[in-house]
Amino acid sequence: MNPTTSRRNFLAGSTGFAAAGFATLANPIAAAAQSVDVKPGDLPDLTIKEVKVYVTDISKLHKLNSSETGELISIVTNSGIEGNYTIGDRDITVGWLDWAKPVLVGKSVIDLLPTLTSTTGMKARAGFDGPVVRRPGGMGAVGARTGTGPAYGGAAAGSGVFTRGGGSWPNYYTAAADVCMWDILGKAVNRPIYKILSGGAPTKERMMAYASSQHLPTVEDYVPDVLKARELGYKAYKIHPGQGQHASGPEIPSYLGHMEEIRAIRKAVGDEFVLMHDPVQQYNRYEAMAVGRLLDELNYAWFEDPVRSTDQEGLIELCAALNLPIHVGEFLYSIADFGDYIKRDALDVVRLIADNVGGISGAMRVGLLADAHGMECTPHNWGNTGDMALHFHVELALPNSYWFEMPFPAEYADRPYYKDKFRIDAEGYVHAPTAPGLGYPLDMNALGNMTKRIDR
Repeated sequence: MNPTTSRRNFLAGSTGFAAAGFATLANPIAAAAQSVDVKPGDLPDLTIKEVKVYVTDISKLHKLNSSETGELISIVTNSGIEGNYTIGDRDITVGWLDWAKPVLVGKSVIDLLPTLTSTTGMKARAGFDGPVVRRPGGMGAVGARTGTGPAYGGAAAGSGVFTRGGGSWPNYYTAAADVCMWDILGKAVNRPIYKILSGGAPTKERMMAYASSQHLPTVEDYVPDVLKARELGYKAYKIHPGQGQHASGPEIPSYLGHMEEIRAIRKAVGDEFVLMHDPVQQYNRYEAMAVGRLLDELNYAWFEDPVRSTDQEGLIELCAALNLPIHVGEFLYSIADFGDYIKRDALDVVRLIADNVGGISGAMRVGLLADAHGMECTPHNWGNTGDMALHFHVELALPNSYWFEMPFPAEYADRPYYKDKFRIDAEGYVHAPTAPGLGYPLDMNALGNMTKRIDR
């Protein structure tokens, strides 16, 4: 495992890659053309002629995200190249098609991709550091919805974080479109996306996976789960603790049950097996410190989202007091906010969800920001095959990303309309895709069998 570098190591040795990566994001079309030694004008016609949504029946599938709606969006160019991505997995994305028709159709990927998600996420009509705004439409001039919550540009679900000035993120409309356009661009030059994102720098061809647990019902469920993961070849395991209660007996404080799980798992797998802990913001400061000190004692690799992301002072305290790295970022929705947390030492390792920060383009900006500060970046992988593919390309392209999060059991992420599945090899690695674009081709026959209707 790569050691985590100090969060204070500003402008470390890999900054040259960051500069090259930002140049690629500024002109992805030129980078894609250069990767196959052609001129941008020689690319196929990338004018968008159609947008549509395959509405699939997922009623019999396991959903890792309860909000998953089974919608697979499609952007099709004049040259017949189709880009796809799932929506509804992070939050219900109502009316994507109504938004996409006026914003995308008739315009070229060449013009849209560099600019559609280029904002930091802080600037809105109120300007920088403006008041929090809950507004009809939620996405400013291009919005088509009403309401609050992350889908509407209001409070981010589960975190209490607001984007300042009303902000631009999360915007699941543009983030999903960004992913589709990268898929199209990769297919246009017959290369996987990560090969373009790297800006010509060497890339990883595989990544070590860790088994990322479900939130299991009882304390006693975790040891059998980690032993099963180890038997299947995983070299690491992350606890997502549940309610912290025993199968029988009186109720106890959840964090005490979690500490029992932490001890029992370490005892079961021994000192050499890599372990992590992610309570998903469940703790207050006292609980987080108690759990964190135990994690330090038992040589856990990291502590993820220990308290609510809004408790920046608590995170600063934990980062200073504990030896193991604190991973934070899944509940930050502005690239500028990541900069603030880095500056204030409120995290040790940058975590991100690409859908929350502008798709592939936004995720790379966050990852390269971390790299410029000598910090590791660990994008999350949690969702179906499309969600995992998106984050995998970012991880493969970034020089400061080392682990691949595999939802466990792995089959929970499978969707029949993808030809390939995410699985580890005998050594515990996940191998990079070789097909162009997102690299996980659709099985159109299987998709047809699952599709209830196609909205156009």
